[in-house]
Amino acid sequence: MRARRIAVVLLLGPALGLLGLFFFVPMIASLALSLTDFDIYAVADRSALRFVGLRNYQVLLGDPLFWRALRNTLYFVVVGGPASIGVSLAAALAVHARGARLKGLFRTVFFLPVTTTIVAVAVVWRYLYHPRFGLLNYALASAGLGPVDWLGDPDWAMPSIIAMAVWKNFGFNMIIFLAGLQSIPERLYEAASLDGAGRWRQFLHVTLPALAPTTLFVTLLTVIGYFQLFAEPYVMTQGGPAGSTRSVVLLMYEEGFRWWNIGMAAAVAFVLLAVLLGVTALQATVRRLLSASAARGGGAGAAQPPPPRARKGKVTA
Repeated sequence: MRARRIAVVLLLGPALGLLGLFFFVPMIASLALSLTDFDIYAVADRSALRFVGLRNYQVLLGDPLFWRALRNTLYFVVVGGPASIGVSLAAALAVHARGARLKGLFRTVFFLPVTTTIVAVAVVWRYLYHPRFGLLNYALASAGLGPVDWLGDPDWAMPSIIAMAVWKNFGFNMIIFLAGLQSIPERLYEAASLDGAGRWRQFLHVTLPALAPTTLFVTLLTVIGYFQLFAEPYVMTQGGPAGSTRSVVLLMYEEGFRWWNIGMAAAVAFVLLAVLLGVTALQATVRRLLSASAARGGGAGAAQPPPPRARKGKVTA
């Protein structure tokens, strides 16, 4: 037992030490900063640093800019999250289809936007969204419709950023869905086909139930990632127009690195952390309820073929 303990310490000690040094220590320091009025003056003179307790949180929760940024972020998550998951699942199904050709090529092509830098993506999409010379407005003009200021109109700016984010990020979730699809036993589809189930019923009764754990995992990753929206509005609109695309993380960046209100920026970070913990706890609760419901139903979440039905005077078993 002593030798095992020594081995555990030797194997886990370096990793835990690095985790504590680069994760827990900065988190504790950030929490301490959120309770102070640390700003650019305190950088030069530590005597200007004062402990203010929860005042930063009180000011933040009473600031309309924060609530606008939180509403923009929720809008991005609620609209962009399901869209990204739906496009990812559709792409995975298309690549995984039996008759699909060049699967490796399409997997690579669909995954390429994930590896592309956000600056390069922004250059291309800003050209597509250009109010006078953009490809989208050219298509609208060909259809007899007027141009749209995609990034300059507060009503269109966030949907435009959502479209770009979905295009850039769906390839990552597609790979996860592909792994889930490849783990579904082929005999389930054969049994469903023998029972007369078509492609649509096989998708509803076999594919979706079998992908439930994968879908929950993808949903969790997508929600957490989309709550941290920053790069897209930063490079596309800088939070405009009229603050319609300013996210919580972008607000934190502005407070910390534009106005040098480090204490307020740290408070924004911990409020966002609290929101993410709440969302994660809610998703975990939903997952437990679904697992318990599936277990009571006798499937424990496993996919089941559709029930047999009578066909042409005989019953299939």
